[in-house]
Amino acid sequence: MSNKRVTLKARQVSFAWDDTPLHWLPDDPFTTHTINVLHLLLPAGERWFVHVYKQVLPFIRDDRLREDVIGFIGQEAMHSQAHDEVLPHLREQGLDPTPYTAQVDWFFEKLLGDRTLPPGRARQWWLMERVALIAAIEHYTAFLGNWVLNADELDRRGADPTMLDLLRWHGAEEVEHRSVAFELFMHLDGGYRRRARTWATAFTALIFLWQRGARFFMENDPTLLDGKASFKAFYRGGKEGVLPSTGDMLRSIPRYLSRGYHPEQEGDTEQAVAYLATSPAATAAEAREGAAR
Repeated sequence: MSNKRVTLKARQVSFAWDDTPLHWLPDDPFTTHTINVLHLLLPAGERWFVHVYKQVLPFIRDDRLREDVIGFIGQEAMHSQAHDEVLPHLREQGLDPTPYTAQVDWFFEKLLGDRTLPPGRARQWWLMERVALIAAIEHYTAFLGNWVLNADELDRRGADPTMLDLLRWHGAEEVEHRSVAFELFMHLDGGYRRRARTWATAFTALIFLWQRGARFFMENDPTLLDGKASFKAFYRGGKEGVLPSTGDMLRSIPRYLSRGYHPEQEGDTEQAVAYLATSPAATAAEAREGAAR
C-alpha cells in the first residue's frame, strides 16, 4: 500500500446523463436511492466546506498545508458541481428532490452557517468547531471513497457505467485528499475533546440525513407503489457488497476516536491515483485541458 503525497488538483469533469436509467443499479431501487442521497447531501455540504476553508486560509502557518487546502477547495467545489448536475436528470425522470435539498441547504447554510458573533473568542470558537466537524465528515467521505473503489459487486450487477464513474472519480479524490481536513484541524486546534464531540455531531447528522434522504427517494419514486427504506435493507445491501457493510462502518468509529488516528489508515493513495488515470471523465477532462493549452 502506498500513501505518498500527491499534488491536489481539481479535474474539470463532466458527465452526460441521457442514457442513465432511474434505477441505475438494475432491479434494485433501494440501493440506487441509498447511494443517490449523495447527490442531495454533497453539493450543499461541499459548498459549506469551501466557505469555511476560505475563512481559515489566513490562519494557516504551514506553506505545504496551505497548498493542500487550496487543492482541497478546488476539488470539493468540483464535486459539488458534478453532483448538482444529476438533479435535473432526476427531475426529468419524475423524482423532484427539491423538498429534501431545501432541508439540507438549511442545515448547512443556516444551522452550520456563519453566526453574527462579535469578533474575538466566540467567532474563533465557532470557526474551529466547523473545522473539526469537516475533519469528522471527511473521515466518512474517505471511508465511502475507499468502499466504492473496491465495490466490485456493483460492476457484477451491471451498474450504469456513467454513475459508477462519477462515484469512483469522486471517491478516488476523497481518498487522494483524505488527510487534509484532519491535518488542518490538528494544525489549528487539535483538541481531543473537540474532535470526539464533533465526531458525535457529524456521525449523528449524517445518519439522520442519509436515512431521511433514502426514505424520501423511496416514497417519491414514481415507479414504486409502496417504496420503503429500512435498516434491514441497508444491512442486507452491506452483506451483499452493494452498500457499505454495517460492521465496517462501526469499526471505523474507534479508528477515528483513537488518539493515534491519522487518515492515511483509510484507503490507498496509489489505488486512487490509478483509478483517476483511467476514469473516463477524468481522462476526458485532462484531454480537454491539454487541448486548451
